[in-house]
Amino acid sequence: MNDLTIRDLENLSGIKAHTIRMWEQRYGFLKPQRTDTNIRYYSNDELKTILNVALLNKYGFKLCHIDQMKPSEICEKVLSLTGTEAAHERIINELIREMMDMRAEEFETILNKHINENGLEASIKDVIFPFLERIGLLWQTGHILAAQEHFVRSIIRQKLIVAIDTIVPAQQSGKKILLFLPEKESQELGLLFLYYLLKLRGVKVTYLGANVPLSDVAHVAGKLKPDMAFIHFTNPCLRFENLTQDISKYLNKLPIIISGCPTYACCKQVPSNISFQKSFQEVMEFISTI
Repeated sequence: MNDLTIRDLENLSGIKAHTIRMWEQRYGFLKPQRTDTNIRYYSNDELKTILNVALLNKYGFKLCHIDQMKPSEICEKVLSLTGTEAAHERIINELIREMMDMRAEEFETILNKHINENGLEASIKDVIFPFLERIGLLWQTGHILAAQEHFVRSIIRQKLIVAIDTIVPAQQSGKKILLFLPEKESQELGLLFLYYLLKLRGVKVTYLGANVPLSDVAHVAGKLKPDMAFIHFTNPCLRFENLTQDISKYLNKLPIIISGCPTYACCKQVPSNISFQKSFQEVMEFISTI
């Protein structure tokens, strides 16, 4: 694992870099190392500290009081947070810590507990997707090992697949939907979650998975005649505007729904057979109408 920069801490904790620098000057809970060129860098332990400090500070603890606490006392105070939003953030921080230390059993125990208490759908919305967004920031800056990122995604992927296999919908909707990701797009967790939601609601799903050539998708669509296709991008897509044109060209008679990261900032006109669902709420509302 590479040492973490102050920007990594900012992305993971939500605390601005200039605020982190100010905290370092005033308090003793963060003690970064410095390179030969005087650039700050941080260890995994310091990441864990700032996650806890940021969480306690957000929910009413004064920094001057936190600074006087022992590490064990800080952990106790974090565990004492009982509000729903605070509890979600605490669990996300716990998952980040276990991922950084490659503690797969502990990571899975935390995840299983939340799923058993709240259900898979709520766990994905409140914990898993926010967690993936945070580690995505580390992935993009190169401060997370591929093995770390892959092992947590594998755990989550397996849980989704098991959940999908066990679904017996109460009734069938009569709709047929094609799910896929185009070539060079490999992060399928969001797509698997759509599969879970759609199957739960009685939709007949054809799941092609990730990294599928558009010519193959067009062939399948021509054979199966789905009512629509659905694509969910987990990560940013640099070629997104060109890709939407290609998707429309290959599937020009099929309605296409696209959700996920690249749609957030896209404001250009898209082909007539493509529409965006830009937020989780919009996706949920759309699925409820199918």
